[in-house]
Amino acid sequence: QVDTMVNTNSGQPMTPEQLYAANLPSCVGITVNTTVNIFGQTTTSAASGSGFVLTQDGYIVTNYHVISNSTDVEVTLDDGTTYPAQVVGGDESYDIAVLKVDPGDTELKPVVLGTSSSLQVGDEIVAIGNPLGELTFSMSEGIVSCVNREINVDGTPFNMIQITAAINEGNSGGPLFNIYGEV
Repeated sequence: QVDTMVNTNSGQPMTPEQLYAANLPSCVGITVNTTVNIFGQTTTSAASGSGFVLTQDGYIVTNYHVISNSTDVEVTLDDGTTYPAQVVGGDESYDIAVLKVDPGDTELKPVVLGTSSSLQVGDEIVAIGNPLGELTFSMSEGIVSCVNREINVDGTPFNMIQITAAINEGNSGGPLFNIYGEV
């Protein structure tokens, strides 16, 4: 059990322990089922990813490739609560998707969004996610090793943030935080 903390440091950096505790309730694990047809046989397979809470009423952000071709999506909070999710939008070329869960009377804890343009090479960062679909809510830390790294993916240009934190399959869609606890 991790106690939730808020950044009460008056805008000062948080320790990794504070950052994890403050943001863990905003991080989610995502499990998807997809149905594929292989040689005339219909098969269901499962995959996992990560995401983060955008609004108190249940909007979740993840990567598009996490939910593409899914037949059903489940979102799991850090306390183990699971919600069925609906895909409400996405952009495959920018690899972003928005899900919606119905938390009932519970208000979810949204992340605080930062500005990626304020990042500098050498800034400390942490990633929280669900690597390999089994290491639920683990944190890796590192530094920003490059900003505005130009990458071309299938003809679509991207300016990326290059980091040294370990990011594995299953971390996809999870948040990257600066030391102020902002995504």
